[in-house]
Amino acid sequence: MANVAVIGAGFVGLSSAYWLMQDGHQVTVYDPAGAAGGASFGNAGTFANYACIPVNNPSVFRDLPRYLLAGDSPFRLRWSYLPQLTPWLLRFLASSSRRRYTASATALSHLLARAQDGYTQMTAQASLAAYVKPSECLYLYSGAANFAASESTLALRRSLGVNFTVQGRDEIARLEPGLAPIFDRGVLYQGSWFLSSPADFLRALQASLVARGLQMAGSAVTGLQPQSGAVHVSTDAGPSGHDWVVVCAGAHSKPLAHQCGDEVPLDAERGYHIMYPGASRLISRPIGWAERGFYMTPMEQGLRVAGTVELAGMKPQRHQGLLDLLHFASKRAVPGLGEPNAPWLGFRPTLPDGLPVLGRSRDSARVIYAFGHQHIGVTLGGISGALVADLVAGRAPAVDLAPFAASRFAG
Repeated sequence: MANVAVIGAGFVGLSSAYWLMQDGHQVTVYDPAGAAGGASFGNAGTFANYACIPVNNPSVFRDLPRYLLAGDSPFRLRWSYLPQLTPWLLRFLASSSRRRYTASATALSHLLARAQDGYTQMTAQASLAAYVKPSECLYLYSGAANFAASESTLALRRSLGVNFTVQGRDEIARLEPGLAPIFDRGVLYQGSWFLSSPADFLRALQASLVARGLQMAGSAVTGLQPQSGAVHVSTDAGPSGHDWVVVCAGAHSKPLAHQCGDEVPLDAERGYHIMYPGASRLISRPIGWAERGFYMTPMEQGLRVAGTVELAGMKPQRHQGLLDLLHFASKRAVPGLGEPNAPWLGFRPTLPDGLPVLGRSRDSARVIYAFGHQHIGVTLGGISGALVADLVAGRAPAVDLAPFAASRFAG
């Protein structure tokens, strides 16, 4: 039995703790905010087993000017942040060639094909199963031209094993009568599901693990120093030593990787959500609107509208224009909505090739990375945790981790 530190109490971190404890290890999770204190709190709650298309793709060369300049764009760049962002942006554009985009999509598809394996055993617990809703995601297009523009990515998804059916106007209306009749086509992704409260799911998972011996440390990790046979962990409450350390700190992982010999071009995508209290009855499943870049998900607290992307670093100031866009577009899609509340801003960890970092650090095999999951941390949390446990145990991982190694950014 090893003494393992996990840094971060989001979906990836607590899933890692779960699978490590299944192997009999003593686990301590470090996170000053506790379960779901970061991006894991405010996401759309979707298990998106279809999400193998990375943001970096050849269409960005055509669409980026429009995204940057259009007033209704779901993508925003804060120009004062551009000097700091430029190295990341250049890598992003380089990763958007057809060859590299296809390679990223293929690697993601292999990970996503095993994603359900990471949750099946975990969600068999009654305290967690209560939050799992089996309704499949419906992704919508408000015009024939918009759907036609998506056909190449849909073909790639299908070739990579994603199962879906295309829905026409009448089928969309039968599935979701609360929607406005403005959607020309839809795609129903088979095997997807959602959580009625992502934060409460994680809190229930944390509680079940604590009952089995998990140690929760509310201190922030400030430094890692690999040593022979161990890893020295510095925190704001003092030092500690562990046999292994797992870095699952999301958008905060970059300096920890640097201390372990890896220069990872990690940045943050600022994502937003608003809530419509008492409105979850208006739709029965997660619904995405392709052109507007957001999801609507019925949750216990109401209807959550989550999405958009802002590249502006990790300052706490919200972009009111993106919140207004979520409000305007969601009410156009679902006319029965009232007024939203609880605006939220979170920081998704993003890497320029659209892939997470999974694997061992350069300086020590005892430091394992599991961060940078971008928009699919909920989906990949369970399988990422299982892969972490494989690495600690010395088992061959269930997925080839070479495409996800931190060393891919060297040089």
